[in-house]
Amino acid sequence: MVEKHPIYPQRIRKVPRQFSWIDQRLVREHYIDRCCHRSAALYLFLVTVADAQGLSYYGDRSICRRLAMDEENLQKARQELVRLGLIAWQRPLYQVLAIDDDSKSRPRGNLQPLAQVLQQIGGAP
Repeated sequence: MVEKHPIYPQRIRKVPRQFSWIDQRLVREHYIDRCCHRSAALYLFLVTVADAQGLSYYGDRSICRRLAMDEENLQKARQELVRLGLIAWQRPLYQVLAIDDDSKSRPRGNLQPLAQVLQQIGGAP
């Protein structure tokens, strides 16, 4: 048996206060407005099949078959959900992420505080 480990352990989803696995902040904070239909379908599928930590090993072929989606559209949907911070994906593992109010726990790339940038270029102590 394969042992699963969360990709982002600090973002394990929990049942939201409104008593639903699907967090109402998807609508209130306009995540759903930024998703195309295929991304919303993939998100709903992943929320449904994920374990208590939000983890799932569903393969591309199975997801495509169940959502009547080709692999190109699956890839686009997955990229959109990752960009929005709703899921993490490291082949073959998906993690449905908690919608976090604290942006510090979201992946940030190479962003640096302005003070640090200014210090590096000699504009601030």
